[in-house]
Amino acid sequence: MANIADIIKYEGDNSTFIWKHPCEDFNTTTQLIVHESQEAILFLNGQALDLFGPGRHTLETQNIPILRRLINIPTGGESPFHCEVYFINKTEQMAIRWGTDSKVQYVEPTYKFPLSIGASGEMSLSVDDSRKLLVKLVGTERVLDRQQLTTYFRSILMAKVKTYIAQTMRANAINIFEIDESLESFSADIHSRLVPDFLDYGVQLKRFYVTTIVKPDGDPQYEKFKELHFRQYADIAEAKLRQQTDVIHAQTEAQKVVIDSQAQATKRMQEGYTYQQERGYDVAEKAAQNEGIGEFSNMGIGLGMMTGVGGAVGGMVGGAVNDAFAGMGTAAQQPTTANKFCDQCGAELTPGAAFCDECGAAQASSDSCSKCGFKFTKPGKFCPKCGTKREG
Repeated sequence: MANIADIIKYEGDNSTFIWKHPCEDFNTTTQLIVHESQEAILFLNGQALDLFGPGRHTLETQNIPILRRLINIPTGGESPFHCEVYFINKTEQMAIRWGTDSKVQYVEPTYKFPLSIGASGEMSLSVDDSRKLLVKLVGTERVLDRQQLTTYFRSILMAKVKTYIAQTMRANAINIFEIDESLESFSADIHSRLVPDFLDYGVQLKRFYVTTIVKPDGDPQYEKFKELHFRQYADIAEAKLRQQTDVIHAQTEAQKVVIDSQAQATKRMQEGYTYQQERGYDVAEKAAQNEGIGEFSNMGIGLGMMTGVGGAVGGMVGGAVNDAFAGMGTAAQQPTTANKFCDQCGAELTPGAAFCDECGAAQASSDSCSKCGFKFTKPGKFCPKCGTKREG
């Protein structure tokens, strides 16, 4: 005769969905202990009776009314009865692996070559309806673990997953070499399609992930198109890199020019002359380097223009130009007193004139003091030698 149990509790592990207690003979005072996230169901002759939630339950007549209608349990005492107890683990079972058992055949939409691919990933499940799961799937089994439950749903998984992947890749023309970018949308869409099938058996498909698309690596045709595909992206990346390098080089050169210009401008400011005056110095230096008036004329620069340049850049440059003309020799027969020319139009000025006869432009001050004859070397209001006010 079998032993009569006094305490019934779960003795399985966390990877088990359903576990049947080995004892089937109970007293009416037997204690049933159901842990959190568990449920327990009493079976009699293959028929599901009462469902018990978490807590401690005494198997008495008033606690099992359905059982009382089926068998006669007298009140009081410890009358034995024969029954089965199934414990259902309702926690979410995560990281359950799945994978296609065969390859999906389809024509790659970009390069138009046939290939075979597979898929794999993970999912998490939990029991949604304990009674439905026991009646539809478990039957007389003593244990239903993760592997067994996945096996039951394998045909549903394979049919839905392979069909969806083939249809979606064809409809959206998804490139096989870029398919990993679509795994998130694959996962969400396939999950929504599978939920009703799992609920029909009392199981909740909590999460579903496609983590890997198994490509035909090593196949010669696949490898050829793979190299072609990634080569074109490498060429584009290389061209962009060259373009960026050229832009950076051009920017660097431009920055150098700006820095040099700023440095030159700072130097002029510190030494007290302008860009126009600097150009005048250069012209005067060229004039001084020519030995005769003929060579100077060959440069395309007239005497009036040269003297005009001297007036424009100030007395110092004018003196440099006059010295250049004085050094050209007797062949030029330059007069002792240099004539003056207009800064604007280059016309010869009347001695002592304040304005040009031709264009009316105001002229610079006299180069020499009217009282002592001191030759001015820079602009000013008074003669630095005798103090006489300069003519303006």
